[in-house]
Amino acid sequence: MTLNSESPKPTPRWRFWVPIVFQTALILAVPAQAVYTQLTGKTVILQTVPVDPYELLRGYSQTLRYDISRQNSLSKLPGWEKLPKQQPNGNNFALIEPGTRFYVILAAPTKPTLGKLPQAWKPVAVSTQRPSQLPANQVALKGLAEKGFIQYGLETYYIPEDQRQQINADLGATRQANLTQSPQTEPQTNPSQSSQTPPVVMEIKVNAQGNAVPVSLWAQVGEASNQKIRNYRF
Repeated sequence: MTLNSESPKPTPRWRFWVPIVFQTALILAVPAQAVYTQLTGKTVILQTVPVDPYELLRGYSQTLRYDISRQNSLSKLPGWEKLPKQQPNGNNFALIEPGTRFYVILAAPTKPTLGKLPQAWKPVAVSTQRPSQLPANQVALKGLAEKGFIQYGLETYYIPEDQRQQINADLGATRQANLTQSPQTEPQTNPSQSSQTPPVVMEIKVNAQGNAVPVSLWAQVGEASNQKIRNYRF
């Protein structure tokens, strides 16, 4: 007796290619969104608060915070009371529940600053929902509450070593010049809060969905009698 056996059917090619295409799309989604934001986003300026004002950049990666990263700087704005909160801390200040996503509405400065350091945009409201319509001089920046601070996806960025060294050198020389020229009537008990730290702002692009990417740093460097505004692009 002869037994007829059927040979296994070959696996359709689409079952092989579909997972690869899907994984590739996921990998490309993040840079594609960044490029989209760069091309279509609105330019906004944020005031930085360096983690270490004596060395703005360390290594190839640096973490920055901003004025709007601190929850108490937003607590007086319209819409704050609608955000979910934790139990008040010892200072009777209720932090936003970690994991909460919301939007900070920023407004452009009313007057241009030609020849000066770009002015930071000011927060004017917060909202649990992305506003459908905003005036031309406002944007909605998406934020995420985490551990007492607010993350905007702008906290960590990467920069080439030669540019990092140039920025640190410029800011360090400016700080030293300002300390030398300042009156020494009162000792500096807390240098990290010294007004001698050169002003630094971050230029970002914000798209219609509230996502943002960093574009460049602006700093006021040089001695008080001969200060310059420099732009360091990423």
